[in-house]
Amino acid sequence: MAAVSALPGLDPATYQRSLLHTEGCVWVEKNCYVDIWIEVIHALGLEPRAVLPFVAAIDFEGDQWTFFKPPHGELRDLYGIDVQEMNVWRPLLEHALEHLPAGKLISTEADAFWLPDTSGTDYRRQHTKSTIVLNDLDLENRSLGYFHNAGYYRLEGEDFARTFRLDVEPDPTFMPLFAELVRVDRVVRRPVPELARMSCELWRRHLTRRPTSNPVRRFQARFERDLPAIQDKGLAYYHAWAFGTTRQLGAAFELAALNLRWLGENGVAGLEPATAAFERLSGANKTFILKGARATNSRKPFDGAAMFDSMADEWEGGMTAMEHCI
Repeated sequence: MAAVSALPGLDPATYQRSLLHTEGCVWVEKNCYVDIWIEVIHALGLEPRAVLPFVAAIDFEGDQWTFFKPPHGELRDLYGIDVQEMNVWRPLLEHALEHLPAGKLISTEADAFWLPDTSGTDYRRQHTKSTIVLNDLDLENRSLGYFHNAGYYRLEGEDFARTFRLDVEPDPTFMPLFAELVRVDRVVRRPVPELARMSCELWRRHLTRRPTSNPVRRFQARFERDLPAIQDKGLAYYHAWAFGTTRQLGAAFELAALNLRWLGENGVAGLEPATAAFERLSGANKTFILKGARATNSRKPFDGAAMFDSMADEWEGGMTAMEHCI
């Protein structure tokens, strides 16, 4: 079987990632689902910053912040990208051989234990569910070019075999991986002014969905209650907690600020106060995640009241500023 590709010509060795994933970002990686969309949109030659206003609606859900994702309808409206759940009724690689040469990408769940781009974190260390996008498949040579996190990578050898459960006996208890079919045959390349106008409309839509009370204050109350238990359970538990809480809050509002900077560069006036507030909120969470790790490791008391006061004020101030200018 010859190699098949949805987007031919991508090479992990030369791939230039989106500016939303450069080392200059406060949060280079956001979450696995939004990250793949940033890179897929970028690889298609489109502008990923336009779709980002959905982060405005994230909320503190009790034990985590919203795991923010770009709404599929907004991907379609902005870029003409159509996403539909795939019925995985046969082995996933057989579906890939069907759809990749037809120009359709496939997003799917994967175990980060077998993803070499997570070297230093999950790779060959711990089994963690993530999301990748299949693009370039060479089944004979057991090689896959895939989008994941902050870039485009290649999966080979044992990692390939384990990811797709090759060379193992059929297991009737194994549930098929969740997958989505991504059609890019009707991609729309809009002028920047039109994209900016549509992105402003998305802000208006998502601002109506924002939390009705300050979610940072609810986050503060839960953190203060849970800190002793987090310290008892240690750093591994803390890092899992921080990914679902501090990282999501910080990364979401870095994306919000990056969108607003792009809108400002393209003629939308009055966004500077909200941009600055969201940048400060994002940066404060970077500081908080490090101080929380030290407090967990040392098991010493941690008074984060001043940091939470600042973050709550930035959330409130940024949202109020957006109401007045968008």
